[in-house]
Amino acid sequence: MVFKGLENSHNMLLWLSRQANCLGLVCNADSGLFCALRSHSMSFGNSSFLFFCLFWKTLDCIVLADGTIFVQVFDLSTVKPSDFVRYGLGCLERLADQGDNCAKDIRANLRIMVAGGDGTVGWVLGCLQELNKSKREPVPPTGIIPLGTGNDLARSFGWGGSFPFGWRSAVKRYLNKAVSASVVHLDSWQAVIRMPEGEITELPHALKKAEPADQLEFSKASGSELTEKASCYKGVFYNYLSIGMDAQVAYGFHHLRDEKPYLAQGPVANKLIYAGYSCTQGWFCTPCTASPQLRGLRNILRLYIKRANCSEWEQIQMPSSVRSIVVLNLDNYASGKHPWGDLKPDYLEKKGFVEAHSDDGLIEIFGLKEGWHASFVMAELIKAKHIAQAAAIKFEMRGGEWDRAYVQMDGEPWKQPLIQDQSTIVEINKVPYHSRMINGDS
Repeated sequence: MVFKGLENSHNMLLWLSRQANCLGLVCNADSGLFCALRSHSMSFGNSSFLFFCLFWKTLDCIVLADGTIFVQVFDLSTVKPSDFVRYGLGCLERLADQGDNCAKDIRANLRIMVAGGDGTVGWVLGCLQELNKSKREPVPPTGIIPLGTGNDLARSFGWGGSFPFGWRSAVKRYLNKAVSASVVHLDSWQAVIRMPEGEITELPHALKKAEPADQLEFSKASGSELTEKASCYKGVFYNYLSIGMDAQVAYGFHHLRDEKPYLAQGPVANKLIYAGYSCTQGWFCTPCTASPQLRGLRNILRLYIKRANCSEWEQIQMPSSVRSIVVLNLDNYASGKHPWGDLKPDYLEKKGFVEAHSDDGLIEIFGLKEGWHASFVMAELIKAKHIAQAAAIKFEMRGGEWDRAYVQMDGEPWKQPLIQDQSTIVEINKVPYHSRMINGDS
């Protein structure tokens, strides 16, 4: 990107209007709204292109309750959110430092709306974390226009689980909310995977290989050195990380969607495919004669936690019946389900838990058993198997008869290679700063 001639905020706005397949631009000097649109969301199907077109028509004449507002739309298939953070916000900051009050006001009041699913929202939030790391505050708060399959982040912050059919009025309603709603906080969690040897061959978007400096830092923190054959990966999640059958089903679904995208044309079709994979992968129908490793996770996995205000690891016994273990940050999972549940005070006291919130510095761990148990949990007829509530988590995995496990993080699954005589470590710790979310319920 080239920023020649951006000597004031008015030229900056003119530049913004020409970038990233801009769909509309309206502005005043008091506030700003950046809309990140994922126009090729496979989970939403062809409707996302229709939304893309209608959004363009709607923005031309938006007049919000407090007057006209600067609205800029980016297509994330063309411009990455990291480019916007680096160049777009960087240019506004430079102009503000030079005394441009319009640029200063826009930067201070900027709000972001992400049109997409949980993966797209997480992508934008991850890029905004760079502002915290480099102390480029304030970090713009983020709202959501739900276009994904699950939309659990959108549900958790009051933006709903799906986009309504009344496109034009809905866009205006969402943007009015975005301007006036209050801001709340969201915990985010970093997962670090240390492998004694080998590589993750199909690296998901949520993970990246750690730099040597990061590997050294992780080694010091864990008290163990990485060998030459070892590899280390890291990623941040906002909703959940899971290991086991649910991740295996998600992995199969993602591969089918990549190979035959015409089968995944909307949320209903996606859920039917998920249900089919749950049966074919053996979650419901594992034979009684099958290896124990096929029926439970505790044969390959050990769980350790750090409780709040405690620096020591504590081993937690894994129930033998658990075939999928989920680490959950939000109160919504799998398209608005509540597997942790709304627990009564006496039960919380008995288990040593506290009421769960998305900004409490704690994360919940629960288990799913066979497919029928998972189905009843998803139907909210019963609660999941409550295992622990923790401020940090460590999984140790060894292969045994398995040479791999299936893991997913905020809906992105992968095959995790395992070795029989050495442990693969997955360590989860809270990121030291919060993400800022626009509360759609306010």
